[in-house]
Amino acid sequence: MNIKTFGSVDERSLQQLERCMEAGDAAYGVLCADHHPGYSQPIGGGIAYEGYVSPSGVGYDIGCGNKAARTALTWNDLETLGGVERLMREITRRISFGMGVAAQERVDHPVLERIRTAEFSPQRKLAQLAESQLGTVGSGNHYVNLMEDEDRLVWVGVHFGSRGFGHKTASGFLALAQGQPFGGRAVDGDMDSPPVLFEIDSDLGQEYIAAMELAGAYAYAGRDVVVSKVLEILGSEATHEVHNHHNFAWREEHFGRT
Repeated sequence: MNIKTFGSVDERSLQQLERCMEAGDAAYGVLCADHHPGYSQPIGGGIAYEGYVSPSGVGYDIGCGNKAARTALTWNDLETLGGVERLMREITRRISFGMGVAAQERVDHPVLERIRTAEFSPQRKLAQLAESQLGTVGSGNHYVNLMEDEDRLVWVGVHFGSRGFGHKTASGFLALAQGQPFGGRAVDGDMDSPPVLFEIDSDLGQEYIAAMELAGAYAYAGRDVVVSKVLEILGSEATHEVHNHHNFAWREEHFGRT
């Protein structure tokens, strides 16, 4: 078992990581510097499974992540637009924040048609929810920020994920893992429960991967929509963008050297 750690190691988090690795016979794991205990798998922990995918490790907010867009504006330019407080009031007026809320301004996006015709058919029933929440931010540590870099240029930064669409997708698969229907309610285990694992080549594993990719695409679309709307409020365009995610699973192909 090969585990890489960064920063001070929390013992309970390490035990959670080891338990999850042992369950799927994983060779590699990592604890990032900000790790802490989670449900089954530690937050800030990653595991390289061979032949498995772990819905309990990915969690509920599939594809949650950050997008940042640099503008040509300076902080002084924001003052000419009425100041940061006025701009943030306009942002919170036009963009919806909070758990379960619908968008103040509905938008169309190609990802919505993908959901209506989803490969994993139960996701199609979530199309109306996905449409209503596209471009909303959520609560907790999710945010929309205006930031200034070392060159005094203004950036738009956002952090959120796949909203109710991703949550219902994730909870549906955890219900399936317990022998319940996709819309059933999974029984919550304690924080140190064994991980939920699907064999990647099983029907359920393939369905999960397809559903996850779509929920991830929805999360990306939502961040694109919100950043675009903030740039519209600022009357600016992006001169550079960075977009990434966590809460995900992906397949890594290994090629031997000849």
